[in-house]
Amino acid sequence: MSTLSHDDEAMAELYRRDPGLALEHLNALLENGDQARLLTVLRHLTHAFGGMQAVAQQAQLNTTQLYRTLSPKGNPALSSLLAILRAMGLRLALKSPPDA
Repeated sequence: MSTLSHDDEAMAELYRRDPGLALEHLNALLENGDQARLLTVLRHLTHAFGGMQAVAQQAQLNTTQLYRTLSPKGNPALSSLLAILRAMGLRLALKSPPDA
C-alpha cells in the first residue's frame, strides 16, 4: 500500500500531539459536509493511532478494506465509519444547529 507523504506525516504527528485539534477539524468537516477532506483527516488520524494495520485490527476490518474506505474516492458505510472512529477512541454524535 502507499506510504505517507511528508505533509501527511507532519499532519499525523500534529494530530498525535494534539488530538483536540483533530476533533476540531473532524467536527468542522462534518458540519460542512466535506467528505473528501474528512477522509484525509481520518487517514492522518489512522497513522497517528498506530497505522492502518493497527486501526484495522481494532476496528475489526481488514487492512485493504480500511485503505479503500479512507481513500480519496472512499464512500464508507456508516458501520465502517463508526468502527474506525471507535478504534481511535472517538464516536459520532449529532447536535442541533445553532439556529434551530
